[in-house]
Amino acid sequence: MNLIKEFKEFAVKGNMMDIAIGVIVGASFNKVVDVLVKQILMPPLSLLTNGINFENKKIILREGIIEGNIIKTEEVAIGYGSLFEVTLDFIIVGVTVFLVVKFINILRNKAEDPKDETLKTPKDIELLNELTELIKEQNNLLRKGI
Repeated sequence: MNLIKEFKEFAVKGNMMDIAIGVIVGASFNKVVDVLVKQILMPPLSLLTNGINFENKKIILREGIIEGNIIKTEEVAIGYGSLFEVTLDFIIVGVTVFLVVKFINILRNKAEDPKDETLKTPKDIELLNELTELIKEQNNLLRKGI
């Protein structure tokens, strides 16, 4: 019974919705990056390297043997071209996530600065700032011996 109560609290607090939204956005972002790498970045790179298609690049360890329509032995190969594309995907995702987080942190820092009047400071930050000012004032009074 306690497990059900904990799950309800988890779902109601919004954590489950945050996770679901993150998964959905992440899946869509993955599709965008996949198209960006395969359709936009790889063709010019292939053109610069005299038409090399990196997706099909591999080191063949053992040739496959085909007799008629029957495959006697499968080809064994290391597909380093796919690794190159996936690494490029990873770098693009990493840089994009870094830039988004950096932008969000800039906005958050600006919003949490109580001296910045361009954005409304959150209530908890305002209260903490007021407490800090009161403590400083009290410490000054105590130092003066009043």
